[in-house]
Amino acid sequence: MLKCWADFQGYDEFVRTTWGSFHFHGCRGYVLRKKLKLMKLSLKEWHQQHTQNLNGKMVLVKNHISFLEEKGEMSVLPDDDIAELHDLSINLHSLARAQASLSWQNSRMKWLQEGDANSKFFHGVMSARRRHNSIHMVSVGCTIVEGVPNIRATVFEPFSNHFKVVREARPSMGGSNFRQISSIEADNLTKPFSLEEVKRAVWDFDGSKSPGPDSISFDFIKKN
Repeated sequence: MLKCWADFQGYDEFVRTTWGSFHFHGCRGYVLRKKLKLMKLSLKEWHQQHTQNLNGKMVLVKNHISFLEEKGEMSVLPDDDIAELHDLSINLHSLARAQASLSWQNSRMKWLQEGDANSKFFHGVMSARRRHNSIHMVSVGCTIVEGVPNIRATVFEPFSNHFKVVREARPSMGGSNFRQISSIEADNLTKPFSLEEVKRAVWDFDGSKSPGPDSISFDFIKKN
């Protein structure tokens, strides 16, 4: 989920129309999960159509602006051309802002303001992150493991063993006297969260972050 999507004309309408076109039956959690899954696929296609090759789109807009400006130097521009020049300027600003926002979000740089146009720096940070996160080899005891399949198997094995059921003799807690909480306090620990509590918790989060591996950002949840 990219913050710059909201800067593109028609994004909000696309989200509303697409979300309303999904129809599922079942509990609310199931319906929400299915809709979000399909929404991600739809937004992926929308992203390919609208936010790819931003540099190329900016060049086309700049060329058209230059053409109209040169035309205006030779003669008085008609109202239609003046309106088009105004729209092109707004479009160019929107594309530049989207490009900066996209680079900022992909770089994961929290301490810089969104919209910083230093794209070269952001791309350098992104490249460094990719190199830093790449796993070329792992050390297991005195053995060096290389290759994607071997590394994957090496990482998977301890986790698979960790989650297997193992029968072990555990100490009993019988006969121990613990302090007890009151029945009112116990009820408060298990009572359902209110809608106000859930909304307050969601609204307190950074909008560019995602609460889970589904990558649905808090900005998307808040806005829609």
